Order: sequence, then C-alpha cells, then structure tokens
Amino acid sequence: MAIKLLSVSPAQAELIDKAIALGDRYTKTLGLLTPPAYRQAAEDGGLLVAVEADEVIGYALFGLPKRSAHIRLAHLCVAEEQRGRGIARLLVDAIKERYPQRLGIKAKCRRDYDLSDMWTSLGFVPHGEVRGRGRDGEILDGWWLDLGHPDLFTDVESDALLVVTVDHGVFADLRGPTDTADAEESRALEAGWMTDLVELAYSPQLVHQIRDITDTTERQHQRAALHGLRQLTPDAAAVAERTAELLSAAMESLPDLSDNGALRCCVQYVAETSCAGLQVLATRNPLLTRLADVAWEVARVRVVSPSTVTLHVDELRQAQVYRPADLMGTDFRSTEVSPGAEDGLIAFFNQSGGDDSSAFAERLRSLNAATVVWRRELLRDGEGHPVALYAWALDGRTLIVPVLRTADHPLEESLARQLLFLLKRLGRDCGAEIIRITDPHPSTVAKAAAGDDGFFEHDGRLVALLVNVCGTAAEVEAVAGGLARELTVEAAGLHAGMPAEVAAVVERAWWPAKVIDSGLPSFLVPIKPRWSTELFNVPAMLMPRSHVLGISREHIYYRSSGRRGESVPARLLWYVSEGAGVDGQMVVGSSRLDEVLIDTPDTLFSKFEHLGVYGQAEVRGAADASGRAMALRFSDTEIFPKPVTLRRLTSLAKELGLPLSLISLSKISNELFQAVYKEGHRTT
Repeated sequence: MAIKLLSVSPAQAELIDKAIALGDRYTKTLGLLTPPAYRQAAEDGGLLVAVEADEVIGYALFGLPKRSAHIRLAHLCVAEEQRGRGIARLLVDAIKERYPQRLGIKAKCRRDYDLSDMWTSLGFVPHGEVRGRGRDGEILDGWWLDLGHPDLFTDVESDALLVVTVDHGVFADLRGPTDTADAEESRALEAGWMTDLVELAYSPQLVHQIRDITDTTERQHQRAALHGLRQLTPDAAAVAERTAELLSAAMESLPDLSDNGALRCCVQYVAETSCAGLQVLATRNPLLTRLADVAWEVARVRVVSPSTVTLHVDELRQAQVYRPADLMGTDFRSTEVSPGAEDGLIAFFNQSGGDDSSAFAERLRSLNAATVVWRRELLRDGEGHPVALYAWALDGRTLIVPVLRTADHPLEESLARQLLFLLKRLGRDCGAEIIRITDPHPSTVAKAAAGDDGFFEHDGRLVALLVNVCGTAAEVEAVAGGLARELTVEAAGLHAGMPAEVAAVVERAWWPAKVIDSGLPSFLVPIKPRWSTELFNVPAMLMPRSHVLGISREHIYYRSSGRRGESVPARLLWYVSEGAGVDGQMVVGSSRLDEVLIDTPDTLFSKFEHLGVYGQAEVRGAADASGRAMALRFSDTEIFPKPVTLRRLTSLAKELGLPLSLISLSKISNELFQAVYKEGHRTT
C-alpha cells in the first residue's frame, strides 16, 4: 500500500492523536511536546504525517516563524519498525515542496545520538552547536537545509532569547528527583528545538522556597540545580512597592482571596519578574494563574502556563525583546559628550569581558585627538541615567562607529534595536554605503541584534551594506556586488521573481534596497492625519519628537476587519487621506508589512500593546459591525524627504496607465510603488 503524505488540519483529530501517540514513543530522543503543541502546529499548517494502511508511521512537526524566513523543524519522527524506507526523506521533501519560498529548514539534534549521517543524507549541513538546558547539559548540533535562495541571508536571522521566569512548581518539575505526568508540560520548556529560543530564570522568591524545603538532600539538590538558570536580582525597594500595588489590586478585583502567605508568594513572583524588566512568568499554580489579569494590568507581566510558552514563543519573545511603547512613554534624551567627560561613563565599561574602565576611557579620549571629527552621542533615561552611547563619523562612503554601547537596563534590547536602525538611517542620510562598527567590544545585546539588520562579521568587526537602490534585482545586485568587492567578500546573487519572503529578507539586510521585480507585493494605505502624526510625526507635532527615538522600528495600525487582498510580507505606502486642498493629501513614507491579524479589539490590544500609540478604546473604535478589527504590524518606516501630493500621485498612476484606488487599503503595482518612492526621494 502506498505511503500518503497529508498536511493535517485542526479538524483531523484522529490523525493528530495518532501523531501524538507516535511522538510519545520517542520522547527520550525527540524531547517532550504536549498535545496542545501538535494541535497548534496543525492550525498553523505545521504538521505533516506519513500514513500507510490508516496508520501514522511518521510525521514532521515544524514552525513557520512570522518574523523569519526559515522553517523551524521541531520533530522529525519515523516509527522504528518503518525506518530504512525513506520516510524521513519523503517528509522533508514534502516540506520543501510546500514552502519553496522559505530560505531553508533549521533543525537541532543531540550530538550523542550519532545521527549526523542521517541529516547529511537528507541534504542538511552542520550549522553550529548549542548546549541544551536539560538536566544533563547535552550538546545539540544545529543543522541547515538550504532551499536554493541567496545564501548570504542564512546568517541574517538571529534568535533573540525569550527570558522566562519560572516559579518553584515549574522549577521542581524540571529539576526534581522524580518524573511525573503533570511535569511533562514544564519539561517541554527544555526540548532541544527550544534551546536557543528560551532561557529560564529564577527570582529571589524561588530561592526562599527552596530554603524552606525540610528534606536536606532535596534542598541541596535543588539549590545546586539553580546554576543552570539565569539569576534575577531586581531592586528590593522597587519590588516592595510593586508588591503592594499588586496586593491591593488583587484584593479589589478578586474579593474572595485571602491575604495570606500563598497569595503573597504569588504576588512576589510577579513583582520580581516585573522589576527585573521581564514580561513572562511560567507557572502551573492555579492561584498564580488566577492573578494573570492583575499581573498584566499592574505590572505588565504575562502569567502563562509552560505550554503557552512553547506554543507562542515567537510572539512572546518579540513582545519582550522589543518594546517601543515603553521607550515612547519615557523621557529619554540625547546629548553630545563633551571632551573631558569620558571618565563619567562607567556604565559602559567592561561590557563584553574584554574592556576595562581605563582602556575604554582612553579610547574615548583618543577620539578628541583624531583628525576626524567624531560625533559622540549619549542617551539618558528619564531619571538621568546613561543608557546608551555611540560615536560616529563619515569616512568617504563609510559610516564608522568606533563606540556602540548600551547599559544594563530593562529596555536595553529595545534601545539596541532602535540604535542599529538609527545608524542605518543616519548612514543613508549622509550618503554612506557601508556601516562599519569598529568597537572591539560592542554591547552583547547590540551584537546579538545586529544580525537581524544584515550586519555580518568582517575582519573581526560588524559591517552592513546600505544599498540605496529601488530597482530590479539586477540593479540591486550590481550595487551590492560592487560594495562587497570593496570589502573582498562575496555578495549573494539575486534574480527576478524572487519569492516575497526572500525579497523581504534582502530588503531588510540591505536596507533601504527595494527589489521591484520580486514577488514582494505593494499596498497603498490611507491614514488620517491624526494617526500619521502619532505614528510618524507627519504632519509634524508642535513639540517635535526626539530625533533619536522619533520613529520606532515597529508599529501597529488598526482598521476595520474587511480584507483587501493583504498578504505578508509586503511593502506599504502611507497616504494621508485628509488635508487642506488636493495638495494636503499626500503619500508621506513607506514601511515593511510584517503581519496582518484579524481578531477582537481586546485580543489585538493585548498582543500588540507593547508597540504603542493606540489605547484600548481606540482599538475598539476601529472594529466594524462584526466586532472584529484588523491589525497591521509594520516596521522600518522611511519618511519621504519630499511628500508626494495627491495631484502628483494621480499623475504618476496615469503616466503608467495604472488604476488607483484611494478609498481603502488597496494593492498597487510594484511599478507604481517604485515611481512614488523615487518621487518621494527626489532632490531636484
């Protein structure tokens, strides 16, 4: 009987159950996944089964990250008695055929399983290694299967960690002496495929609970096991204040609760997580789960089950790593560092283990004596604490950055991502074509985030190309190739008709490049002046925004739920739909569309609140009669130096013989996008 490969839908419960049963036979080698993870994979299109005689004899469970262009293979499982028939190859080939637009497939496998021959036979190549976070600290090999797209971009993706606080119950599940059925949900947090996605952390409250264990052997065992987790040390005074706020809110919203030791223990976990700058607390404690709404409203901490972390790791990670709403709500300010003030910047010393205070201060002072005029910018938070420092100068067509540091701060990841894009905007505005970060010890956070923006290591330094071309793949490649040859590196070859996902990675890595003859679509989005001012400061506010934090890397825009053919990824043109006269209506800039989601306003607000601007009432106001709204998540906005008026927009469409709809969000041709984009950047 022939083997059939089926992409499982959520309605096919019997196939899902059979895949779960097969996976449960091999949890020691595959790593734990709870049944909800299989069902979520089916809903997301990531569960493929091999069926023979109505039995599931193999399956592949994989993720399709929204913000990345690769496929994340979590399980590749074949029944032991069916091995040797090529079923694993059938599954992998089927994934490749179904998602040819993705860059490749990532997988992880324990080195001690000796399966390298299998992965190699399937076409995978080694792609680094990581140490697992399980009890035995196993080494996992990374494997990569390229799908034939430009190979420069396999190193562009970076997996910023989601740091999750665990309570004592989850910790005991992970490190306790016995395995129980109830503990499986927690142990899934340490599955091999999640090793570089999630890091577990503990707060002081967990240490107190370990201290209270009466059994000496167990107490010592758990105390020793803490070394595998990140230690959080939040400020005690801030925790006490936050705890009081949480207790008050809990007693008000849940009047049946008693103010006892159990409640205070739960509240302490939330307060410590919040004051450490984290947003995710994993628990199986029913009382702590009841406090989830209070934890979010008061402390912006998401109290979730371990299975929620494994099911939604990508969106939880992004919400924690990048929080521009918090940046916009804080009085950050930028000033130039005056000569002689170098010794006061201790916050940036010794950040990467190779820089002491005197060496760093001397390097800063050396910038004063150089023949190049260096700009040195210091960013302080609302309390005056230094949180970021960078220096730059233009050397011909290269923007040199000898200092790039971010201090330990709850918003450090957000600041690092913001500053990296700021450097790209700054370089483009100065006419630079290459950015070279020459700081020998850049902030660890900034270095980790740089991969998302196309930075790569060259001669021990981080370098990025600025390809200021809006044209065909051949035109973009010609400029990028010339820059690469100057650096004696090889640039990827591009081709017309590239899939949208690949083109989006190209445009992010080589920003502000636009590959017009690719499969990446373009849309025109009407927006009212009030929201364009809030999002982009166009039309400008009376009080101008900080030039450093003016436009966040990511934003969200809400509208009614009716679809107009939106697809992701895509490019957007922003059209201010109201104004005085025909010249008051104008296209003001462009962005990259990263996600489209339709749901209830409250669900959308909860998911995207960290991106700022809109309040809950305003999101509800965007809903239509169905009670649902649409959220457009977009990033890397460019404001045109010269807005394109409605008169000129209409003229451009007419010259190209193309239709133009301004009533609602509408798809436009890439030719019209190119014409409008070039018009917005025209200097004469």
